[in-house]
Amino acid sequence: MKALVLEEVSKFVYKDVETPVPGPGEVQINIKAVSICGSDVHGYDGSSGRRIPPMIMGHEASGVISALGEGVTKFKVGDKVVFNSAYYCRDCYQCRRGNMNICDNGCCYGVETEEYGRPGAMCEYIIVPDYIVYPMPDSVSFEEGALIEPLAIACHAIAGVNIGINDTAVIFGAGVIGLMLLKVLKTSSCGKVYVVELDEVKKQMAAKNGADLVIDGREDVPARLKALTGGIGADIAIEAVGVSVTIANAMASLKKGGTLVQVGNVSKKVEIPLQTLVMNELTIRGRYCTSTEYETAIALIAAGKVDVSDCISEVAPLEDGQQWFDRLHAAEPGLVKIVLKP
Repeated sequence: MKALVLEEVSKFVYKDVETPVPGPGEVQINIKAVSICGSDVHGYDGSSGRRIPPMIMGHEASGVISALGEGVTKFKVGDKVVFNSAYYCRDCYQCRRGNMNICDNGCCYGVETEEYGRPGAMCEYIIVPDYIVYPMPDSVSFEEGALIEPLAIACHAIAGVNIGINDTAVIFGAGVIGLMLLKVLKTSSCGKVYVVELDEVKKQMAAKNGADLVIDGREDVPARLKALTGGIGADIAIEAVGVSVTIANAMASLKKGGTLVQVGNVSKKVEIPLQTLVMNELTIRGRYCTSTEYETAIALIAAGKVDVSDCISEVAPLEDGQQWFDRLHAAEPGLVKIVLKP
């Protein structure tokens, strides 16, 4: 099969590799669309240390079942599917309690570290266990299917906080995950959803997706939020960037007793304003990946409640992957999500 292989830091080769064969309980999926995640871009340049070459990236993908391993009965060849980006064992302490996203033996497809690694979906075929596979309705395109994973992450993040009727929420960062968070929050009982962003294109996308107000990140954001809420502050802040300054702004924008949902994690360490946390009795809730929210994400798209197609900037052949990684790494204006097709 053909695959886009990261042969060395920042260098891909589109080449023939061995086609994987499904074992017992596994399915082979013919990949029809795979999108480039921001973590892939941070991996390809070597900055994250989580994409050690040589390897095949890609964990946001959809396709068609092309072969079944022994014992697989709930799928058939030709089924249109999407799969969880995270492998989990189903038998560890966390899995037995429904926390598959933090499985003690888990890992992500298309990630390669010194501790673990599994081949990703930037290729023609991938092998995954049948229990992480979800059927995808005909009404959802393969390109949309490649964005189900980030939508499911947003669903998981929001499921981690009790949203009251008419609550005020503020999202820090309008990248792909921030936009997905906005889309999901607009289906909830939130009264107002504000977005904080610096980039003009992302600001426009947030406004088009129903943000009640888009605030420039260079402003005094906490003061603006307090003014918008009668001096009280937001009930919920969701930080989708992962750096000290936005986390501090998010905490300062909350009401006393408010909740910070921390999704962004590009920094290994950040500074926390401790007195703000303690004296305002804030709750910080980390939310990672997704566990059971794939079905929710698929249902939201199928029902027309969430449209992810506006996040797709370009659809291109997988063999052109190098140039698209380079353009994303250069932060080319206007690029949000690139979907590659093997």
